[in-house]
Amino acid sequence: MASITKSSWNNPRPHTFTLHQLREVGLRPTRQRLALAKLLFKDGNRHVTAEDLYSEARREGIGVSLATIYNTLHQFTQKGLLREVVVEPSRTYFCTNTSSHGHFFYEKSGRLLDIPADSIEISRLPSTPDGAKIKDIDIIIRIDS
Repeated sequence: MASITKSSWNNPRPHTFTLHQLREVGLRPTRQRLALAKLLFKDGNRHVTAEDLYSEARREGIGVSLATIYNTLHQFTQKGLLREVVVEPSRTYFCTNTSSHGHFFYEKSGRLLDIPADSIEISRLPSTPDGAKIKDIDIIIRIDS
């Protein structure tokens, strides 16, 4: 699975790296995709909503619509560059850490925090329906603070 990491941005030519990553997953590296990828991945692992990214893009002078933000986030998710975390029907975050891990969700502040996979132990799962295979397990622990 492709991923863009913080260390990638220490490269003297991070723009070249991003071009390569987008092409590697089959996405055309448009100006808007490159600009949004830079915002998303420049500071390492993080969680962002479409609205948060839209605000960041506006502050950085990137002319992009909210619809384009949503489309780009979903394209990046489909290609394995992001992980979608739905905490409520009306609240979705996009996580730059695409490895298998859980999340703490602070209900009052809306903050999402990674839980390292090695700190979660699942001792028993139900049998899957015939012919079905478990793809992933999403764990969200809600915190009242």
